[in-house]
Amino acid sequence: MSFDLIKSVVELVQQFMEQNEGKALYSNDLQGFTEWINSSCKNTSESIDPCWIGKESGRISDSIINTLLIRMGRYAKTYSRSIGNSVFSSQDDFIYLIGLKTMGAMTKMELIRHNVHEKSSGILIINRLIRHGWVEQTGSEKDKRTKHIQITEKGHTVLEENMDEIRKASNVVVGNLAHSEQMLLIAILSKLDEFHNSFYHMNLDTRNLLDIAYKRLR
Repeated sequence: MSFDLIKSVVELVQQFMEQNEGKALYSNDLQGFTEWINSSCKNTSESIDPCWIGKESGRISDSIINTLLIRMGRYAKTYSRSIGNSVFSSQDDFIYLIGLKTMGAMTKMELIRHNVHEKSSGILIINRLIRHGWVEQTGSEKDKRTKHIQITEKGHTVLEENMDEIRKASNVVVGNLAHSEQMLLIAILSKLDEFHNSFYHMNLDTRNLLDIAYKRLR
């Protein structure tokens, strides 16, 4: 059985005990826990449409979602500036390092595409990481012309030294969302990411990319 699944179940049991403590809305056994789960799912699925600024005057959901996603990105960027006492030039530095640590060596373009950057911006970030000695270029065993980027021991060290702060920033960005809300948000954002990633890195100008994306919705 997956450890992540066991961890999620334990977290749910903990939420159940905390919410039920002193209220006795459900019996403290498997039946009560099951009833609580079913009630939580029902409340989530039957939730009413939220309110947002401008809704009454005709502002549609597409517009507010775009605005909120942009705002969340800016909040995350602000929190990341305090990480490592400015050892990182931007959050992109440690995001690239984490990507290489978890996924292994990649070509420059694979790494840039993974982080959804334009080529010019991604190259600047990679070059900066190379200058710091946090990543290095290595030749491919199959094709010597192909260069791979991989994290160095120095890169692992700087990540490890600042990982508590990185996790703290991530925790703050998630804010006051409950575990069930976090899982729902992951599912929704993953669905959106899959949709956009399927054509985002085509060699198209912005106008053509927008038209293709729009047609796929129809």
